[in-house]
Amino acid sequence: MKKSIYILAVAALSVFSSGCKDEFLEEQPNQQLSLDQIREAAKTDPTLLNSFVSGMYSTMYQTGTGGTTNHDDFGQKGYDIYADMLASDMVLAGTTYGWYSGIARYQATKDFTLNATYQPWRYYYRVIFAANTLIDLLGGNDAAQADANRTQLMGQAKAMRAYAYFYLTQFYSAGYGDGTEKVLPIYNTTSIPAQAKSSTAEVYNFIVKDLEDAIVALQGFNRTAKNQVDQTVAKGLLAYTLAARGTQADLQKVVTLTDDILANSSYRLLNPNEVVAQFDAAGQITNRDIAGFNKLSSPSWIWGMDLVLDYGLNLISWWGQVDVYSYSYAWAGDPKTIDKSLYDAIKPGDIRKGQFHSTNLQPRNKFYAPARTIGGQRYIETDYVYMRLEEFLLLNAEAKARLGQEGAAKDALKTLLAKRMTTLLDYAYVDALAGQALLDEIHLQTRIELWGEGKSYLSVKRNKRTIKRGSNHLFEADNSFSWNSDELTFDIPQAEVLNNPMLNQ
Repeated sequence: MKKSIYILAVAALSVFSSGCKDEFLEEQPNQQLSLDQIREAAKTDPTLLNSFVSGMYSTMYQTGTGGTTNHDDFGQKGYDIYADMLASDMVLAGTTYGWYSGIARYQATKDFTLNATYQPWRYYYRVIFAANTLIDLLGGNDAAQADANRTQLMGQAKAMRAYAYFYLTQFYSAGYGDGTEKVLPIYNTTSIPAQAKSSTAEVYNFIVKDLEDAIVALQGFNRTAKNQVDQTVAKGLLAYTLAARGTQADLQKVVTLTDDILANSSYRLLNPNEVVAQFDAAGQITNRDIAGFNKLSSPSWIWGMDLVLDYGLNLISWWGQVDVYSYSYAWAGDPKTIDKSLYDAIKPGDIRKGQFHSTNLQPRNKFYAPARTIGGQRYIETDYVYMRLEEFLLLNAEAKARLGQEGAAKDALKTLLAKRMTTLLDYAYVDALAGQALLDEIHLQTRIELWGEGKSYLSVKRNKRTIKRGSNHLFEADNSFSWNSDELTFDIPQAEVLNNPMLNQ
């Protein structure tokens, strides 16, 4: 019965989130349930709403959620690859099949007609529409809820809506600026028509309000799976949003939020043998089952997805694009590697240097299907990570450094490096850093620690960095690009421009 309700909820979402134009918003669809019908059904069976929120989360890993059949269209992890390539930390080292070539060449960010420009827009607005549908089912943005379960569902919906808007601000605007730039349409319900663009300040205020509401609503929520947003995830999303806006008051709140996550959550930093594959004298792996960044049970993973065979993921997946130990493009002709300049910047005493093959620079010892058979994992059972604890230790160090709290910033950074360097002497250099040099080091360590997880791009944007591509890029090798260059930000896609007459009013 629960499975059939879940399927019904997913089917309803597929209708309701088909687009933001009026023709998709029929009040009584002929072949699917309307919002009113689902709301009435939920009075008899409240578990329908729980199943509906599960359908919302499924958007994050399902294929085609960006509106195409492309093999780079598989939810959040697909856009993590976009982000790493835009930041130039991930290199597309072959183009036998050509997926991501428009990103690696910086074509998609300069041509609003391409699918690669459309897919993130469609995906994140689809998440927004799904969240708004659930909010509408619960009575609207400001509706008082009758019980804790409904309150927690509202919190999850608002957090997911904020998550989607946050990523839209990253991909489709150069940065916060003075807050006046018109950037994105805001939709806070399914019933409003096409909207004009709101300012950066209005969008950020909307995100912050949603996340603050979610944090309150999720108090006491004990989730049943890590793919659900709980209070810690909402706090993490708020920390990222405030760090991107970047006022002094925002940064102080980032410190408070990240201090709280680090001190009061149930997660811990990964130990050295959980970060990189290790081998004995005979070349046999000794930590196959605890390393590989492939298990939702990882003690530092705050938010992620437990992938099972029933979901049917294979080649069209993050693993199918990046992992040579899966049946993948990375194995068959489109390898993904680390930028050589970044690899060279990893110190010899840093265990993370061993995450990458020393010759071809593929991440063979960071991400891998446990069997470690080249091209082996055909159907995906290895999991997705969306957020982990190390992010917030680095964000904590960054916010403190930006506030001038340099001693505390160095202490936070050294807490991570103590888990990544062989000896204390390997990271003693941190004590001598100050000012811009300290900020540069925190940014570098963010790029190293979170390589392949889509987070470096966020750091480039919020810290107004200029990136320089290494010599091993097939395109634009050795060239530099600033955070606000056309190459690093998408234009609003042609489909939205054509279908939304209010966009520029």
